[in-house]
Amino acid sequence: MKKVLYRHLFSKVLGLTFLLFSSSFYAQEEAEVATDAAAEQTADAVGGDPVKGKQLFNQNCAACHSLDRKMTGPALANVETRLMEDEGLDKEWIYEWIKNSPAVISSGDAYANKIYAEYNQAAMTPFPTLSNEDIDDILAYTAAPPSTPAATATATTAGGEATGSSSGISNEMILGALALVFGLLVVMLVLVNKTLRRIAEANGVVLEKEKEKRLPLWKAFVQNQFLVLVSVVFLLLASAYFAYGWMMQIGVDQGYAPVQPIHFSHKIHAGDNNIDCKYCHSSARVSKTSGIPSLNVCMNCHKSIYEYTGNPEGPSAEDLAAGHTNEFYTGEIKKLYKAVGWDEENQSYTGETQPVEWVRIHQLPDFAYFNHSQHVSVAGVECQTCHGPVEEMEVVEQFAPLTMGWCINCHRETNVKVQGNAYYEAIHEELSKKYGVEKLTAAMMGGLECGKCHY
Repeated sequence: MKKVLYRHLFSKVLGLTFLLFSSSFYAQEEAEVATDAAAEQTADAVGGDPVKGKQLFNQNCAACHSLDRKMTGPALANVETRLMEDEGLDKEWIYEWIKNSPAVISSGDAYANKIYAEYNQAAMTPFPTLSNEDIDDILAYTAAPPSTPAATATATTAGGEATGSSSGISNEMILGALALVFGLLVVMLVLVNKTLRRIAEANGVVLEKEKEKRLPLWKAFVQNQFLVLVSVVFLLLASAYFAYGWMMQIGVDQGYAPVQPIHFSHKIHAGDNNIDCKYCHSSARVSKTSGIPSLNVCMNCHKSIYEYTGNPEGPSAEDLAAGHTNEFYTGEIKKLYKAVGWDEENQSYTGETQPVEWVRIHQLPDFAYFNHSQHVSVAGVECQTCHGPVEEMEVVEQFAPLTMGWCINCHRETNVKVQGNAYYEAIHEELSKKYGVEKLTAAMMGGLECGKCHY
């Protein structure tokens, strides 16, 4: 019987594995020591403590900045070096910018206004409580090299001669070594299998070959537990995605255009006849709600307008297709008379009224607070901003989604009309003194606070 060599091969593989892991751990320790030394050299060069700077960065800067990628603000890795070399700015400029960026912007500084324009005209939050030493520590942290196993561990003397070097082993090399070990194990198992088969054949053991039999596709799928698991996870994630999308549309009625008991054409009233929205919805100027106009408001005009004669050019093809003829609109006026109890022949009220069950179109949740007078009278927001071009709507529909994100974006982007508004002029004056604000938005006045809309 032949000698079996797989035991010797197994011992060699174990020995090689131990050697590779020992080398990698030793290289990692050397890399960590080299990284600490590099961090100390960086701290001496920039005059700050990167350890304290990291803590200050996480407390004050991490919400808007990252070291290696753009967030709400720019990436801050090596920001001091970039500002000095690329923009010609000194550290005093950095101190002033961090402590009071609106003042630097209002002073007309070219680079400050460039950053202000690039990042949606939103000035950085001032940090007047940070001292120059705190800012030096933050700059030291942004200038410190990343703590990775591949960091260079080469040190030089004051005269420029090398005193020692250690390249270390990168993660890719470690993964390659592990892959090599895995490959050797596979080869070893194959050799062991062949050796055992030869031993069995030498001893007269007959090995039965498995008969090839193709299973049906569905049975092969069921027997493969991995494919079943992956399919189940995929179906669960897909179901959760579609369920989330469906639930997020609950209460969002954008495009909702119900049929009203009495047809009212905003296109004719607000469009053709140029009737101001606030003539009918007068409570929008002084109240939380815009209100449904009373039928008496309609009768202010329709006591005299008892039929619809239409445009001199005649009804459009679209109106004819929808059945909106002169006779149709005249019939709707008769419905109005019946609801208010108006006797057209005697030109008097009969006192026999009928309620009109109008269908509400715009509906906010009960937990959301919205005040029409605050937006219409104080802020000067036009009705079309939220309700769309109602002067073009034959049948009014919900134009905007009226979601929280939609409202927040409006508060962030819309400039408040300060001219001719003493209330906002006073606020703008105070904010200009404090932060140097040129334009005023609802967000600058606390319009993003939860308690403004949820109470």
